[in-house]
Amino acid sequence: MTVPPAHALTTAFEMPRTPRRFLLPDLVSYCPYPQRSNLYGPSVARASESWLLAEAKFTADRRAAFLGLRAGELTAACYPDADADHLQVASDFMNFLFTLDDWSDEFNAEDTYGLADCVMRALGDPAGFETDKAAGRLAKSFFSRYRRTAGPGCTRRFIHTMDLFFRAVAQQARDRARGDVPALEEYIALRWDTSGCKPCFALIEYAAGIDLPDEVVSHPTIRSLEEATNSFVTWSNDIFSYNVEQARRDSHNMIAVIMPRHDVGLQEAVDFVGMLCKASIDRFEHDRQLIPSWGPKIDREVAVYVQGLQNWIVGSLHWSFRSTRYFGKEGASVKKHRVVKLLSKHDDHVDCCKARSVSPDSRVSCSKWLGVIWLVSWSRRAFSSMQLHCRSSNLPLL
Repeated sequence: MTVPPAHALTTAFEMPRTPRRFLLPDLVSYCPYPQRSNLYGPSVARASESWLLAEAKFTADRRAAFLGLRAGELTAACYPDADADHLQVASDFMNFLFTLDDWSDEFNAEDTYGLADCVMRALGDPAGFETDKAAGRLAKSFFSRYRRTAGPGCTRRFIHTMDLFFRAVAQQARDRARGDVPALEEYIALRWDTSGCKPCFALIEYAAGIDLPDEVVSHPTIRSLEEATNSFVTWSNDIFSYNVEQARRDSHNMIAVIMPRHDVGLQEAVDFVGMLCKASIDRFEHDRQLIPSWGPKIDREVAVYVQGLQNWIVGSLHWSFRSTRYFGKEGASVKKHRVVKLLSKHDDHVDCCKARSVSPDSRVSCSKWLGVIWLVSWSRRAFSSMQLHCRSSNLPLL
């Protein structure tokens, strides 16, 4: 059988007005890193699921969705060298983080502030803080165990990045309530925090038993490596989650932001975000060559940390097809064929992506995004290829 070229497939999926499906970028081929998994993964995953279910009191449907998430598999892939105890804390946090994300999707800004206050007080004093709220009890449980062996630096970074997460989630709730579609630069800054990647990076230090000096963590090259990792994980997640999010009319997704503001179709927006994912890996590899030396001991710990970032890139990618969160039971088929059939909208309300009209004047010219997208996905190869792509469209020009 003759397989049509990729551009023919793309054209076929880009229906004139109401597309019914789209083609995923070939993200697996972009990622050169080997998959790994922690040998304690299966047993820790089951224990972590039981831990969260004992407190969360889900309905039957929510419980089934939670078990289909398979957050323990994600944890095992992202922290493959952790011992059983450290992997347990990481897995508990991962299940907790996804549950926070689901709860916050149903909350308004005021509810989100209440949730944040409870969790942050638990993180600040897990032994002394008293609460009857499930979120607070769960936070007290995993973070009291985290603090037993975590260094002061990664403890401080974990708490700080969780605060950033809650602030961004509250802003997302305000945007959702108003039907706002943020500008691209606003969305990028917000999404890097709502992704939840930053506290997960602090867990790399915790799981490895290291505590990097502030001068290392604040170095521009280390920051850039973290940003490249966050970008790949976040933008690939926006592609994978777009279908379920468009069905519930959620506009907190780069594809939903790009389409109305830059007047492009679904497939073109998906392809553009896919190019950002490729550029993020290019950037990661480029920055990896620029890591300075801080002496033998610190250099070994930095190498462990950068390997942990790499594990997050490859681990999150392949887990996304094994979890039922994005593609239901069709993950293996979607991974192989890359075809995603659009789900029907959940109701007949006005689409969030169109709830607030975007006038032609608000569609920002390509040149304005030079600095913004450069920060997202800098690389020489991506720079050249995306310039050519954007000149023939209304997409942001690198």
